[in-house]
Amino acid sequence: MAKNSEHRDLFPGALEIMILQSLRLKPMHGYALVKHIKQVSDDLLQVEEGSLYPALQRMLKEGLLEAETGTSAKGRPTRIYRLTDAGIRHLEREVVSFERMFAGFTRVLAAAKA
Repeated sequence: MAKNSEHRDLFPGALEIMILQSLRLKPMHGYALVKHIKQVSDDLLQVEEGSLYPALQRMLKEGLLEAETGTSAKGRPTRIYRLTDAGIRHLEREVVSFERMFAGFTRVLAAAKA
């Protein structure tokens, strides 16, 4: 993520959650993931390829994703990433954890306004 007043770094695990949730919708190649996250977030979230591909490789090694060789819309070879059953279970646990953290964060912000 770019660092300026409008763009902040993601919290640990945020990129992983966004990748897994995006791939839950459908298998995608890396560039499609970048475009999907940017579009769905209304351009609020920018995923850099330098962060994306190492995360994808780590999740492949952990068995959260699997990849197959495919062809891009421009006819170039590409890797298509797909969520595994282990990836779905991991995503569900991470979302619950994030929701708890976000609820706590919201309470702190509300208390500061009171």
